[in-house]
Amino acid sequence: MSHTPTKKGIFTAGVLSNRRIGECFWKMELEFTGGGAKAFARFHPGQFLQIDVSEVGLPPEDHIPAHLRDACRRNVLLRRPFSFADVTAEMDRTTAELLYCVLGPASVRLTSLTTGDSVSTIGPLGNGFSVPRHKQLALLVVGGMGAPPIRCLAKYLRAEYPEMKAIAFVGAKNAAALPFEGHLDEISAGVDSFIPAFARFGIPSAVATNDGSAGYRGFISERLSQWLDEQKDWSTKETIVYSCGPEPMLAAVAHIAEQRGIDCQVSMERRMACGIGLCQSCAVECRVEGSQEAVYKLCCQDGPVFDAREIVFGE
Repeated sequence: MSHTPTKKGIFTAGVLSNRRIGECFWKMELEFTGGGAKAFARFHPGQFLQIDVSEVGLPPEDHIPAHLRDACRRNVLLRRPFSFADVTAEMDRTTAELLYCVLGPASVRLTSLTTGDSVSTIGPLGNGFSVPRHKQLALLVVGGMGAPPIRCLAKYLRAEYPEMKAIAFVGAKNAAALPFEGHLDEISAGVDSFIPAFARFGIPSAVATNDGSAGYRGFISERLSQWLDEQKDWSTKETIVYSCGPEPMLAAVAHIAEQRGIDCQVSMERRMACGIGLCQSCAVECRVEGSQEAVYKLCCQDGPVFDAREIVFGE
């Protein structure tokens, strides 16, 4: 089932909290009121927003990772895209949880925001995940910082489709690269309530790390394939895969789903200078049904969520 597009706009968000939860991971809670509250109350998992950090100052130099100090001296003119990990709509306010990783000048500036500050945003933008009819099992596949939209989707599925079963498959390079709180290095290779962010909705998780420091040793796509091979009584037609993460992982997940005849939706990532289709910088190569030709669609407008069968993944 698809959703009605949300009317986008420029809205100011107030910062309720902003704290570090890992080596490079931070969690920020934003509050929208007025028109922003109404717009983001209808935010759909997989959509995103653009944040203006051009007026946000840098934190003290000793709070900036050494390898980013030179890069952070330059101005950040373009807005940056982010997905929400959680959205809660109340009477006249909407709160949203932003999970981000400190990777460059823009995200470094975000760490300087404190309670009471505000930021300018544009959103909600793009098209999110959809739930086709008759689906009974959702396999939520996360790679690293692909966690926010999938975490948001988990909450949505539990609220809107309470009878649907779901399992989260979460992968990263190592335990420290899992963008969640908790004793992640104690996770085993099984399927259990390892990650509170999913367990709170009754969704168990399977975890894989490249080095084996948490969960299964190997790629999360391998763990997904292994789990599918172990299932005896399940219907591919009633199953759907939702995935977000690095493109090589998405390609592997899409291939696994196609081999087994499972519907699969992937959230793609591209550099988005404007987020509203003007700059044409976020092209995604897509197949044309019934043809050998390909067309380019915009990640910001046509996506970021696509049917995996559409995407022409690179080698």
